[in-house]
Amino acid sequence: MKNENQSSRDTYLYLTTIGRISGEPREIEIWFVESNGNFYILAEHSHNAQWVKNIKQNPRVHVRIGDREFDATARALDEDRDRDDWLTAQNLASEKYGWGDGLPVEIKPD
Repeated sequence: MKNENQSSRDTYLYLTTIGRISGEPREIEIWFVESNGNFYILAEHSHNAQWVKNIKQNPRVHVRIGDREFDATARALDEDRDRDDWLTAQNLASEKYGWGDGLPVEIKPD
């Protein structure tokens, strides 16, 4: 299993949600950042992203980063209520990838 330092060097997180209409697993490859044991991904198309809609319907997700896999709970952050985490996710993504726009989605491992 990779430690947190190794996870931060990985480029992609593979997120599996359950399709809200099909009920089938849906996997995406996406940039991520990590802070305080949680993972954050940014939805370029905000609440219009299909995977964000899937999370709203069913927040239970599966995550793969390198050779590490785990189940988790995901949720879109609220810009006002979750302001500190919102800014942290965007700033970390800007530092790691040079892009930090979009709706931050928090992933809390079980």
